[in-house]
Amino acid sequence: MHHLFDDDDGVSNPSTTPTLQNVIEARLSRRAALKGIAAVGAYGLFGCVAPGTSTNARASGLTFTESGRFLDETHHVAPGYRVQTVIRWGDPIHAGGPAFRPGRQTADEQERQFGMDNDFIAFMPLPRGSTSSTRGLLCVNHERNTPYLSWPGMTPQTFNKLITREQSSVEMASQGHSIVEIARSGNEWRLVPESIYNRRITARSAEIRVSGPAAGHPRMRTSADPAGTRVIGTMNNCAGGTTPWGTVLTAEENLQNYFTGDVSKGAEAANWKRYGINGRGRYVWGRHFDRFNLDREPHEPNRFGWVVEIDPYDPKSTPVKRTALGRCKHECATSAVIHDGRVAIYSGDDERMEYVYKFVTRDRYDAKNPAANRDLLDHGTLYVARFEADGKMRWLPIVHGQGPLTPANGFATPGDVMIDVRRAADLLGATRMDRPEDVEAHPETGHVYVVLTFNERRKPDQVHAANPRGPNKYGHIIEIVPPMVNGKPDHGATDCAWEFFLVGGDPKNPEHAARYHGEVSPNGWVAAPDNVAFDPKGRLWISTDGQDDWAGFADSVYAAETSGPRRGITRNFFSAPRGAEICGPAFTPDGKTLFLAIQHPADEKGSTFDNPSTRWPDFKPDLPPRPAVVAITKDDGEEIGS
Repeated sequence: MHHLFDDDDGVSNPSTTPTLQNVIEARLSRRAALKGIAAVGAYGLFGCVAPGTSTNARASGLTFTESGRFLDETHHVAPGYRVQTVIRWGDPIHAGGPAFRPGRQTADEQERQFGMDNDFIAFMPLPRGSTSSTRGLLCVNHERNTPYLSWPGMTPQTFNKLITREQSSVEMASQGHSIVEIARSGNEWRLVPESIYNRRITARSAEIRVSGPAAGHPRMRTSADPAGTRVIGTMNNCAGGTTPWGTVLTAEENLQNYFTGDVSKGAEAANWKRYGINGRGRYVWGRHFDRFNLDREPHEPNRFGWVVEIDPYDPKSTPVKRTALGRCKHECATSAVIHDGRVAIYSGDDERMEYVYKFVTRDRYDAKNPAANRDLLDHGTLYVARFEADGKMRWLPIVHGQGPLTPANGFATPGDVMIDVRRAADLLGATRMDRPEDVEAHPETGHVYVVLTFNERRKPDQVHAANPRGPNKYGHIIEIVPPMVNGKPDHGATDCAWEFFLVGGDPKNPEHAARYHGEVSPNGWVAAPDNVAFDPKGRLWISTDGQDDWAGFADSVYAAETSGPRRGITRNFFSAPRGAEICGPAFTPDGKTLFLAIQHPADEKGSTFDNPSTRWPDFKPDLPPRPAVVAITKDDGEEIGS
């Protein structure tokens, strides 16, 4: 995620994968756009009806009146819709839990309150296995903290000198994941504080098991965990996903922000450099806790950057770091069932010039026995994407002992490959992408949408067929089309096709070099796409992160058809309060509620706890801005988008 406080420090990838500047115009030409995208409409990229696409999905239109452009203290939504704040940072998640005390929280209080800077959202219906849209578990990631919006007397320039041990503990307690039960009556959602499911899984106290190839590896061992199989905490939890068997996957992203110490020496120095760990740390946890001090615990960074599986339906279950999915700055971990019953997990490594990944399980998913899927993500093959100029792409297997992934190149074991998966991808020649964020498979067509948020640091001589602008300030979305087997998309295939779903920016401004499938309105064009979700009709909803930087208006939510004559024409639905990004769009199964995470409102230049640029959502003089999850419903109770 991009924001004022803890954006990544730049480019950690030294790879020099060949560029393909001479093919850019061909891939983005009007002829290619019309032939490959717009003219085919509901017929897919190759001139035939996309198998699995329902008539309902093709015929359904987005009929809401577009919202305008804003950059002010509050949110805005399309006419005919209402926005409800469901839960905010500091709200107690248990009956009788501690009330929010802004600027004076303790870590123990925060452990029993909703965390800060909410990101990914999953709505998990209750009971398990049902399609209920009126009762369920809201499972929410908490990516980070903003110290100068959390504590009085701090600024972006001074906070790292002022943070105390207790304040660092509060920060640790506010990251991770929240699970809360919610229920709907009419158009109103409420928290169920007495629910047995409500719990926090934090960076401070949660015990998490390590499984897969890196479990027990010497490079995973620390003085607190000499076996290398148990980690306290999960942190910087960005986007995520869910599994067909009813668990949540939370993705650990910017691990580089948490460690201090001398990075110039030691066996892990090259590893630290490749992951952008510079020893300065945006957080000062290493000042107060040895585990975040590289000089004392050089292996601790290897224990973060994983995908963590959580069972929200079992409040006594232990979360698991699934190391077979590789270690990077995971933005998401989304699933798709393959035609033969195996499962694919898609993920993006959210940094400039990093990669897109796919994991394919060895074993088949058993829909009738959820317990049988408990360790499905420990065995399989991880792949990284290479996009070719001719519209084809290949998933390259990341397997120890194959190709360059040998002891001669520093990969002594499969665990080394997973710990250093970025370097493995470098050696395999994967395509360096413009900040891969969400990667989601369409539930009907199987087309995979890869969201590239932006990369203003890509130089003109570094352009690539799949990353055609240097610099790229507005982002784009790529659509991967897997082959079909027996009428179903083969998410296990290693050879697929790709095309642009959209190239962001203002199409009326030639300098943006934007491309859509038709004419978008002045309020409808997109910048900095980030997270996406599909509604029950198969339409794509896009939230943004960085429009205020590159376009001058607040981050927004857009909707677009994925088939038919208006395929890929984005429409503006919602705008965030100033300084905020929008994360985690998630629908109830009936499509009548859209949940959004409003992260770090007021995080902009000159804004502090004492004098914030907005006090959203409470707008009270004694309360700071508070990240929150909101629920959007239609005034007439019908589906979102109609």
